[in-house]
Amino acid sequence: MSRDMEKAALRGEPSYVWREGQERRLAMLLKASEGRERGVVLDNGCGVGMYLAKLRAHARKAFGLEFDHERASAAGRDLNVARAAGERLPYPSSHFDLILSHEVLEHVEDDRLAVEEISRVLRTPEGDRPGGRLVLFVPNRGYPFETHGVYWRGRYHFGNIALVNYLPRRLRDRLAPHVRIYSTGDLKRLMHGLPLRVVKQTVIFGAYDNIIARFPRAGTALRAVLQWLERTPLKILGLSHFWVLEKTKPGD
Repeated sequence: MSRDMEKAALRGEPSYVWREGQERRLAMLLKASEGRERGVVLDNGCGVGMYLAKLRAHARKAFGLEFDHERASAAGRDLNVARAAGERLPYPSSHFDLILSHEVLEHVEDDRLAVEEISRVLRTPEGDRPGGRLVLFVPNRGYPFETHGVYWRGRYHFGNIALVNYLPRRLRDRLAPHVRIYSTGDLKRLMHGLPLRVVKQTVIFGAYDNIIARFPRAGTALRAVLQWLERTPLKILGLSHFWVLEKTKPGD
């Protein structure tokens, strides 16, 4: 397996171009932040800095964190990016008004520790000032395709693989040991005991920009139908969980 394929398997692929899908998720982020985007912001797992650059236009201060050296270097040419692991954030406690974790948590070595670190560095509420918020996107186990590829007979196969996520967990994790997948219950267990209040939780479909680029009419119709399903119980088949969590005072 090539080095690029190995990186794609272990760390996913960041956004390299800005299209409708990214624009939609940015709008969701800004709405959910309720003004916190104007404070101190962190893109935790920023890739090459696409979302971070957009957030910087709103924020008083904007920081990025990226584990991969090449991606951190690419983003850091124009942006304030630190190279570090999500389990050891190099920032003081109660520091950030807003943190974005966009399709990153599934790739870290210890997702519970990573969430604990996010909770630590989010601003603690004080007086009339509310706590900081985490905007979280992670892959949904209910989606009919494993988008990160699988390992089969010792070889990595990149691409969208159907029905893998519907297998029993042990078998699914043997085929895709490089990436986690989350149910709503998984996320609730992951957050249990942390000073984080759930403000919003739902499941969303993608924007399918690649399909639209090849088949404009059919792709646009597909996107419209699937995003309409987000308002129905069939949203459980969506691509990603979208959660918004707010830091609370200890003991609340």
